[in-house]
Amino acid sequence: LILRPGSVEEVSAILKVANDHGVPVVPQAGNTGLVGGQTPHMSGTEVVVSIERLRSVRSVDPDGNTLIVDAGVTLAECQQAAEGVGRLFPLSLPSEGSCRIGGNIATNAGGVGVLAYGNTRQLIMGLEVVLPDGRIMSDLNTLKKNNTGYDLKNLFIGSEGTLGIVTGAVLKLFPLPAEKTTAMVTMQKLGDAIALLELAQGQAGGNLTAFEFVPRLMIELVTKHMDGARDPFAEVYPWYLLLEISGAKADGATAELMEAILSDAAERELIVDGVIAGSVAQSKDLWVLREGISEAQKPEGGNAKHDISVPINRIPEFIREADRRILELLPDARPVPLGHFGDGNVHYNVIQPIGMDKAEYIARVPEISAIVYDVVEACGGSISAEHGVGRAKRDAFKRTKDPVAYSLMRDIKRLLDPNGIMNPGKIFPDA
Repeated sequence: LILRPGSVEEVSAILKVANDHGVPVVPQAGNTGLVGGQTPHMSGTEVVVSIERLRSVRSVDPDGNTLIVDAGVTLAECQQAAEGVGRLFPLSLPSEGSCRIGGNIATNAGGVGVLAYGNTRQLIMGLEVVLPDGRIMSDLNTLKKNNTGYDLKNLFIGSEGTLGIVTGAVLKLFPLPAEKTTAMVTMQKLGDAIALLELAQGQAGGNLTAFEFVPRLMIELVTKHMDGARDPFAEVYPWYLLLEISGAKADGATAELMEAILSDAAERELIVDGVIAGSVAQSKDLWVLREGISEAQKPEGGNAKHDISVPINRIPEFIREADRRILELLPDARPVPLGHFGDGNVHYNVIQPIGMDKAEYIARVPEISAIVYDVVEACGGSISAEHGVGRAKRDAFKRTKDPVAYSLMRDIKRLLDPNGIMNPGKIFPDA
């Protein structure tokens, strides 16, 4: 059964009935999640509650830099509503045309703008949430300062629908950049990216809005499978970095700053080669090499995907050790580590060996993931950076989380959802 409420009051009525009768509820937004948090079990006993009909933009305040929306508004529509009043909502994901802000909030989504603007948690000022018993918590706060007790919204951001259903949100807006300059550079050693990041942030500060890294194999797959994608370099290099600088004035300052940073980096032998986009079209061409990665991996067969984070200065160490151990397990496997270098988020994906049966490879994924999470833990990292826990990572979450913190989370779940109806089996194996 799938229920599609059209108002906050209907969500409230549904949860009250479900709670009274002990009916499990699975909240669902855009259904783009990658860890199974929005997916019902196959037992047939759960009710899916979709927020797709909650689609109103309630208000936009450019003076206060706030946007209030229903949870079913897509991320792209949130961006468009902000741009309509000359403002920026900086959360940006490849799925922004179909993912919905309620799901972004439930998973504390990240994306390419985290370096400058933070993840979803830093972009939410207030929430409206329907609790498991049907009560509506209306805390659509638009104040920058409101120091009145516990900040309850942070309980629900990243809770993956296990504590209630988000129905509305106050989003934080920013000045809309007047210009952006995008560049791609190449490196022989990923370790040099640490020094390049320090150099770029030292000169551009908060105007450095993207710092992404991609391995050679991924460039090859994107140019192979994505129409119009091309390698901007004549030579082959082990690593590629995508940088973007945003500016408040359309005066060419971002291009001058990018040129100065790359010139400095070349003198210090941090980069081997580089290209700077000279137009919006050229910028899009460079971004395709990063944003087309998800689609480009699909035709290659089975894929073990991991969304992890480690301290920035340990990213090269993590990748070296994970590669070594994965290739000991499967010598012909194809690791493709990539992601948001500037915030320590590595999407450590491992594509099946060429010619290997896909089902045989998928059966080995738990072994691969166990290795990856062991290396993450040894590097002081997290098994989930921006995708959440859901069903896919709940066992690893329990094993790696501080026991006291894990216990407190379980206590909060029992307090707010004593009948255990909200998204059972997600985050916690038995709750």
